[in-house]
Amino acid sequence: MAEKKTAMEKIRNLGIIAHIDAGKTTTTEGILYRTGLSHKIGAVHEGETTTDWMAQERERGITIVAASVTCFWKNHQINIIDTPGHIDFTVEVERSLRVLDGACVVFDGKMGVESQSETVWRQADKYNVPRICFINKINQTGGDFYKSLQSIHNRLSKRAFPVHIPIGFEQSINGVVDLIEMKAYTYNEFHDKELIVGEIPEDMLDQAKKYRSLLVENAVAEDEAMLEKYFEVGEEGLTNEEIRQAIRTAVLSGQFYAVTGGDGRGVIVEKVLDMVNDFLPSPLDSGSVWGTHPKTGDEVERKPSEAEPFSALAFKITTDPFVGKLAYFRVYSGSITAGSYVMNSSTGEKERVGRIVRLQADKRADVTEVGAGDIAAIVGLKGTTTGNTLCDQGNPIILESIEFPEPPVSIAIEPKTKADQEKMSIALQRLAEEDPTFRVRVDDETGQTIISGMGELHLEILVDRMKREFNVEANIGQPQVAYRETIRKDGVEIQGKYAKQTGGRGQYGDVWLRLSQKDKGEGFEFVNSIKGGSVPSEYIKPVEQGIIEAMSNGVIAGYPVVDMKVELYDGSYHEVDSSEMAFKIAGSMALQAGVKAAAPTLLEPVMKVVVVTPEEFMGDTIGDLNSKRGRIESMEDLSAGVKEITAFVPLGEMFGYTTNLRSMTQGRASSSMELDHYADVPPNVATAIIAKNAK
Repeated sequence: MAEKKTAMEKIRNLGIIAHIDAGKTTTTEGILYRTGLSHKIGAVHEGETTTDWMAQERERGITIVAASVTCFWKNHQINIIDTPGHIDFTVEVERSLRVLDGACVVFDGKMGVESQSETVWRQADKYNVPRICFINKINQTGGDFYKSLQSIHNRLSKRAFPVHIPIGFEQSINGVVDLIEMKAYTYNEFHDKELIVGEIPEDMLDQAKKYRSLLVENAVAEDEAMLEKYFEVGEEGLTNEEIRQAIRTAVLSGQFYAVTGGDGRGVIVEKVLDMVNDFLPSPLDSGSVWGTHPKTGDEVERKPSEAEPFSALAFKITTDPFVGKLAYFRVYSGSITAGSYVMNSSTGEKERVGRIVRLQADKRADVTEVGAGDIAAIVGLKGTTTGNTLCDQGNPIILESIEFPEPPVSIAIEPKTKADQEKMSIALQRLAEEDPTFRVRVDDETGQTIISGMGELHLEILVDRMKREFNVEANIGQPQVAYRETIRKDGVEIQGKYAKQTGGRGQYGDVWLRLSQKDKGEGFEFVNSIKGGSVPSEYIKPVEQGIIEAMSNGVIAGYPVVDMKVELYDGSYHEVDSSEMAFKIAGSMALQAGVKAAAPTLLEPVMKVVVVTPEEFMGDTIGDLNSKRGRIESMEDLSAGVKEITAFVPLGEMFGYTTNLRSMTQGRASSSMELDHYADVPPNVATAIIAKNAK
């Protein structure tokens, strides 16, 4: 049976984002149950959830990969992506937000805004994703809607306003007051089939009026016409539909956040779904996307319309045991049909679209066509990776790709048996295709296979997946820190001359380089300042290649050299003996000598560490962080007797920290960390690292 297409204004591409354990996956389960996709609500702690379908997710009770699922609510199609909360899998949030139109941020009503809530909020800001807020778990002991709302105001935005306020407190909560309709929506049991509409309780009337006035007054401020009408007729003169429209306009501006609260498993989730339909953008609201023409470099616009040429972004690759490689993609313009051919403009290759499937987490339904604004997956693309653009062959465009952070943690890995060697290579290649923050390389000196990731948990999960999904047993070494090297002296000028005579034709290359520092995180810049042809143009590129190769192996301890500008300003050549190879070697020699002369220094990754601990363990926790060369940034009261400590600590001191923290605090503290910046290594520590590497 052909699938009935949803009009674009009725599509919502929604991300559910939050701190770990705030209840994203449970809220998604509640949504799937209410929209009729599942016949019961799966519990995370029992490993029954729809979107946490990987074995590791079910065992640990955490989300690891962003799962996509499509459901329908009141004539709207909602493509939901349930993202992970753990910082090691932050790439999943990043790439999901890149292709989504709106987000629902879930907060734990007992904790309010937590460290990872701030991280995902910043990521949503980066991609200008309008969002609504859902304060979850307010019906549990310690749950407090108003306190959590206050923490949103204090730490994220003052422009967050409730559209619903809860009736009751903690376990006595049995519904919400809808501030637009000024009606009460209640339930007897939170898993009731539907909400009961009634009048607002007498004792809540004044409070409801106060919050309604705040909501309306701030929502109309984003729309000039509505603001004028509000000044003319006042709050009472606006219809419910006009207020709804004003809130929608305000939310779409990205500077206003509609808030609700409740239990993610309960019937109250219907109110969240209504807010998604009413306030979050459709692909039409998100407007045109811009890209570049692969040949001319000109800017190209694609409007969200099926009449436009096809363009889409592949935002995630997974390996499915039954169908093989799945490429998730978001269509920005035009449409795509199963069996057709598309161009991967990022690689220049033509790809055949085998099957197109709509995802229900790990289950899938075949569809024949997907149009602008929609999200689905293609089975059978060979050369497509995360961030690639797929487009119409006659109208090429390259959309802005997705940037991923460099992974700071590495471990050596080897197969347990010789027979596993080839299987391990295939497994690592597949996992690296899926996850852009997972890197695999072979160490030239030792011949060891080194894998790098965002943290210990990230690498642990990947090794576990290798064992389960590819049947490869592996031994792993101790975690290693991804150090870097840089220079601290500007204007160093150095010659690199390679001249070799071995009978017959010789080799000759001669270059002069000028080395300067660049700001932290700015990377490498090569400048060609050759005048008068002292180095012929055909040798410039080989010089740059030689420099880049030499930078991969620094002079202090062999770590990559970063944040440096290299200017090629002079040199000489020989009519007969000069060659590309000779100039490449000369560039490499000059770079190494130049770095030695430019006050080289070792850099280490410094993590932003957030620890939530009961007050009685605070002294021990701070003392422990200080002993790890940590710098305490701030201490805040989260709730009665619970403190949040933010510190910056070198990654090299943090291996095994989670386990140590648990034993130090009787299992009552939790921590999260993310890479913040690279900093100079103190001399005494640098000496130890250099000595270790020299062995």
